[in-house]
This record gives sequence, C-alpha cells and structure tokens, in this order.
Amino acid sequence: MKLSKVQIGKILSQFPALVLVKDHLTVSQFRELFGRHTFFLDDRGLNVLELLEVPGMEVEEGEMVGFTRLTTHPPEPTGIVVCLKEVRH
Repeated sequence: MKLSKVQIGKILSQFPALVLVKDHLTVSQFRELFGRHTFFLDDRGLNVLELLEVPGMEVEEGEMVGFTRLTTHPPEPTGIVVCLKEVRH
C-alpha cells in the first residue's frame, strides 16, 4: 500500500524505522518483487503495512509485515499493529 505523508508520520510514531523514499534506487526493485508499497526499514529488515480490513467499516489499523528474504515470498507478520485513525482528546 502506498501511504500519504500523514499516514507515514502516524506509523513512524508507533514503529521506529526508516522510510525508503520513492526515488531511492532500491525502491523500484522492491516494487517489482513486492508490489507498490511504502517501504520501511528497521533492524529486522524490510517492512510494509498491510491494512486490517473489516467489511463495512473504515480502515483504522494495519499490521506491519516483513520481508526477511529479498525474494518473492508471502510477507511474514511482525505482530506490530499500528493505528491510522486520528486520536481525538
């Protein structure tokens, strides 16, 4: 999933990682392997956000999933869920 700057900011406040900017020379290669996503790099490796969708409800959360091998394979859950909904106090 390609994310907006606001969504990226929310994720980074909950998931410490580096964002690979779209013009980074590896992003085009990662997109060929894994699809069109915003890529995050942490000490475990390459990660993307997979939305946790509930039919009939607005998407509010997603799980960070990782690619531990840089070959085509299903993403591996990290167990880290991030909230995308704005929290109002």
